[in-house]
Amino acid sequence: MNTLTEQKKVLRIENLSASTNEKKILEGLSLEVKPGEIHALMGPNGSGKSTLSYVIAGHPKYKVETGRIFFGEKELLTLSPAERSKEGIFLAFQYPMEVAGLSLSQFLFASLKARNQNLSPVEYSKELKTALAKIGKDASFASRHLNVGFSGGEKKRAEILQLLMLKPQLAILDETDSGLDVDALQVVADAINSLRSPEFSALVITHYPKMLELLKPDVVHIIANGKIVLSGSPELIKKVENEGYGWLEK
Repeated sequence: MNTLTEQKKVLRIENLSASTNEKKILEGLSLEVKPGEIHALMGPNGSGKSTLSYVIAGHPKYKVETGRIFFGEKELLTLSPAERSKEGIFLAFQYPMEVAGLSLSQFLFASLKARNQNLSPVEYSKELKTALAKIGKDASFASRHLNVGFSGGEKKRAEILQLLMLKPQLAILDETDSGLDVDALQVVADAINSLRSPEFSALVITHYPKMLELLKPDVVHIIANGKIVLSGSPELIKKVENEGYGWLEK
């Protein structure tokens, strides 16, 4: 049965062009992600993958020149980054920042409290314990200062912990798998897969076919020169793995 929610598009990008420091990076990019779908975005270095994630999230460094971005029925370009987050958009950074003096647990509680003023410490502690178990960590991990002294793998697990706690409607994962060993990669993939439902969609930016083998995306997009040049089934992953991106120039 097709309900109104099922018919809604989670994310719709129309003819998007964006630049930074007067250098155009995205040019006429269009993309659509529907409820419950996981999309993979692959492409050569410098093709615009990370720029797209920042523009969706509202990073002020990037200037949108043309195009529109819709999240459900709302036009994202009219919303601040904080408003976009409250609407249900989550961005996992390629290089998470460190914040001394603020524990990961305090950060998570404040983030959740901003969305739900009725959240109790008891309820929060219960959810945190469950989420920590999913990433193979205990309470001591959440008590550490946000990303300070974390290894690369720990930073990525902290990002996934945030994802599990915030339960966004749309997650944008910018090379969350970068630098992870096989075991950590499996933990991250399992955590993302545990969220799969009609209420959760994701745009996964990656260079690594292994992550996509574990996630099994519904749609794969190839981006080059700031626009989507090809979209299709996961079979595209094998083509990239076997041939790289040289075929894009043919």
